[in-house]
Amino acid sequence: MTANQASNSPIQEVRWAGKAAVVDVVGEIDLNTSNAFQQDLLELLDKSPERIVVNLSGVSYMDSSGVASLVKLLSRIRRTNGSLVLYGLTDRVRGVFEITRLDSVFEIRADEQEALS
Repeated sequence: MTANQASNSPIQEVRWAGKAAVVDVVGEIDLNTSNAFQQDLLELLDKSPERIVVNLSGVSYMDSSGVASLVKLLSRIRRTNGSLVLYGLTDRVRGVFEITRLDSVFEIRADEQEALS
């Protein structure tokens, strides 16, 4: 799956590493893009990944609507006994997770290798 540019989704690419889907995200995840972002992530669940790994290293800004999209994905993937791992958070994006205390809810890793292990 590649992001549909018409959908305004910040997802650049989805790659597969075994049964894990690695999602590369770029740009801003805000009110203008979060609906398309969420829809693309939830559609990915139809492919039954055991783990979704979200690369946020290319994300310059994320507001509460972007965080809400990830919370919804986390809730849905847990229902299938799958896991969600985030990595590559910039200081600005990490700050959003720390302020909301969601850094203790999400599995956050430094890089892709660590996120896949």
